[in-house]
Amino acid sequence: MTSAGTAWTRWWRAGRGSAATELTLLTPVLVMLMVLVAVVAHRVVDARLRLDSAAHQAARAASIERSAAVAERAADDLAVVALGSAGPSCAEVSVVTDSSGFRAGGTVSVTVSCSVDLTGGLLLGMAGRVEVTATATEPVDAFRSVVS
Repeated sequence: MTSAGTAWTRWWRAGRGSAATELTLLTPVLVMLMVLVAVVAHRVVDARLRLDSAAHQAARAASIERSAAVAERAADDLAVVALGSAGPSCAEVSVVTDSSGFRAGGTVSVTVSCSVDLTGGLLLGMAGRVEVTATATEPVDAFRSVVS
């Protein structure tokens, strides 16, 4: 029994094939980690693309209005509607419209910000939310009348 016990102990302590076994056991964990990183990155990129689009739409909507006050309301309304379908990517939307240059030949700028929810990123040690901002500037038509 001693020789069988010694052979078993030698086989158990031998390192042959242990790296392949460890890699096989760790592969699903590494794949899940990569998928989690991809999901978190996708949320931020998706929110950034939606914000860019909403900012451009809101700036355009503001630039075709006849007064600065109506332009600001139009930009706010359009940005909120455009980001309303953003799903879990965008929460707490804020819209700031700079209509100080709202005159024929001037410009109007719209800055849209939102807080992106990264609940899946908590496992990666990331913050629960990240702030994403986009700004767009559109010219006001130089040959139109503008009501002050």
